[in-house]
Amino acid sequence: MGPKTDVLTPPTAASADVGDEIETHPIPWLAGNVEANNHNLGFTDWLFRSRAASVLWLVVRLVLGYWWLNAGYQKIWGSEKAGFWFGGGAGVKGFATAGVLGSATGKSGASYGWWAAFLHNFVVPNASWIAKLIALGELAIGIGLVIGLFTGLAALGGLLLNVIYMFTGSAGVNPAYAILEVPLILAWRNAGYLGLDRYALDAAWWRRHFSGLAAGAGHRRAAAPLPVPSVTP
Repeated sequence: MGPKTDVLTPPTAASADVGDEIETHPIPWLAGNVEANNHNLGFTDWLFRSRAASVLWLVVRLVLGYWWLNAGYQKIWGSEKAGFWFGGGAGVKGFATAGVLGSATGKSGASYGWWAAFLHNFVVPNASWIAKLIALGELAIGIGLVIGLFTGLAALGGLLLNVIYMFTGSAGVNPAYAILEVPLILAWRNAGYLGLDRYALDAAWWRRHFSGLAAGAGHRRAAAPLPVPSVTP
């Protein structure tokens, strides 16, 4: 019999002995701490399911979120605004052009010819609005990670941007960001538990609150007096 372990998902029926009562929940990962008396959990189960691990993910979220938030802020209001939010996207145009030239000369730059063609034919001519989209995207990723709202999607968005930057020929901090983002994506169940995901991903919470509002609105409509037609002799 294994030790008791707090997890966010109940063990399957096959893993529970007859007579053990397991509390169920409409959203398994929000079921709370479930006693797994006869269920030995591995490290990955603890890391990606337990409430205790959500403290670790909170630290990762705040660090990574601050980095993304600062990157977006600099592109809109800070030192990089002239190359992204203003200036016709000169920062994106220069970055993409360098990737194309580097690919042509074989000195860093875009690693693949098809990506260099995409940069030349699409990114460079549309650098102005792409620069604004990147700035807003980085800002949104940072906010999502810090407040823990749709953490998995925010981390996935950050990873996609890092891959794009690396494909274009820039390493820099991108590998470090990616190393933190991949486990955050895998830990989407509990990475945002100490954040707004605790409510945003809880269908029972939404049903409880919005069904009450809908019921109240329906009651008011039902209680409204019906118009009485006038009868003339």
